[in-house]
Amino acid sequence: MLDFTPTEEQQMLVDAINRYAENELQGQAHEMDEHSDIPDSVLLKGWEIGLLPASIPESLGGFGDYSAVTNTLAFEELAYGDLATALKLMAPALLAYPVLFSGTDDQKARFLPLFGEPAPYPATAALVESRIGFDPYDLRTTATREGDHIVLNGAKAYVPNAADAEWILVYAKDTETGKTNGFIVEGANVEGLVIGEREKLMGIRGLPTYSIQLNNVRVPADLELGGHNGTQFEHLLNHMHIGLAAMATGVMRASYEYAKNYAKERVQFGKPIASKQAVAFMLAECAIEVDSTRLLVWEAAWQLDSDKPVNEITQAAYLAREYANKAALFVTDSGVQVLGGHGFIREHPVERFLRNARGIPMFTGMAIA
Repeated sequence: MLDFTPTEEQQMLVDAINRYAENELQGQAHEMDEHSDIPDSVLLKGWEIGLLPASIPESLGGFGDYSAVTNTLAFEELAYGDLATALKLMAPALLAYPVLFSGTDDQKARFLPLFGEPAPYPATAALVESRIGFDPYDLRTTATREGDHIVLNGAKAYVPNAADAEWILVYAKDTETGKTNGFIVEGANVEGLVIGEREKLMGIRGLPTYSIQLNNVRVPADLELGGHNGTQFEHLLNHMHIGLAAMATGVMRASYEYAKNYAKERVQFGKPIASKQAVAFMLAECAIEVDSTRLLVWEAAWQLDSDKPVNEITQAAYLAREYANKAALFVTDSGVQVLGGHGFIREHPVERFLRNARGIPMFTGMAIA
């Protein structure tokens, strides 16, 4: 028999993040979006929960063991509070988790202890390229081997926290093998790395993202993620799909709950609008989509934790992500519709939920569970 009951430790984590989401994020999300800034104090309170260090073994500077299911539970709660904060808070994981899953022993010993510190370590990753039909398996950023170095050339977009990052994991196509591998690049001081102006985004405006140019950036060969064995890119991409789908679930849930509560309180012609069939049916469809997406995410995360064959995990992760892409738009757009004219007013969060959800299909590589 299937049992979806969280363990005691998982429930404690979910409860802690839910309190953080409701007490710290939801009340400030509007101002953070309006001013395109997330205060350090907000991030520090989230970091103190210890989600990332709890996924790193004690021998490598953390205090726990990784669980994809636990992370999906946590990611939903973070995004339920605010998607931009969730993405910024977990940006260090864009380097930490790939090193944990795919790094050499030396890379794990060198980098993972950085993420057990009391403040978020400034690290990020660069995957997305700004072009029509972007395919993570067919990158235009290239990696060419020259002696004991690897030379990177290309351009990336939507790189979180790039301006402040001390290390950036750059994904590129190996010109010899044609495979996608990751390369750990030191921050802005590296010759040939150009970080552009902060991007002006439609949604997640509290999260600073940047375009970067790589012009003959030389990386020591020992900083190729996974070394001679290469990067397990498909495995990492599965984690990215699942992480983002979990965050999409949180955004959908926030929109649905706000719209449902509004519909119960908004009275027209002597009755709450929730009693009207059109509104009630729309809210019911939203509830179905939230639960459906969550179950797909849990299934994919469970497969990751169970070490299922890669092709099975890839199918489950891709389906969860694709479903989340569409469901998030439906639920958040429905939230705006339920509020009617008020849904278009910025003081109500449903318009922000919709703007954030619109970017989810483009955010590959900005979250990893």
